[in-house]
Order: sequence, then C-alpha cells, then structure tokens
Amino acid sequence: MANSAQARKRARQSERSRQRNSSQRSMLRTHIKNVVKAIASGDKAAAQTAYDKAVPVIDKSAGKGLIHKNKASRHKSRLAQHVRTLEG
Repeated sequence: MANSAQARKRARQSERSRQRNSSQRSMLRTHIKNVVKAIASGDKAAAQTAYDKAVPVIDKSAGKGLIHKNKASRHKSRLAQHVRTLEG
C-alpha cells in the first residue's frame, strides 16, 4: 500500500481512471459488436445504422487515448468495408 500522501492520492486517481477506462472500453466493444451482429444478420440498413452510431464512439476512444488512432481507423475501415459488401 502507498505510504506517502502523494502516493495515496495517485492510487486513488489511478483507480478512478481504471474504472473509467474499463467502462469506456466496454462501450466501445459493445458498439463494434452491434455492427458485427447487424452485418452477420445481412440487414444492410441495420448494419449502416449501427456503423453510424459506432463511428463517433470509436473516434472518441482514440481521441482520449483509450485506443491508438491507427487501431480506430482500422476498425472503421474494416467495418465499413463489410457494410458496403452487404446486398441491400
């Protein structure tokens, strides 16, 4: 356990940050999963709607440093490619 006052404060801050990051990462994964499910169902309109909702969440995660900007781009690119290939 932390002994100094500043180390105790840092431990409190780290715990808050860890919980916030965990929540944000979960939200990101949920949005991506929703797009994947819509793609798997074959419904192009639903997939496009889910993709449109996921893009701001992905961008926000990259902007906050939760994921790297290249990883965000990769997710958006691959999801968009799958949505485009659907027959609709």
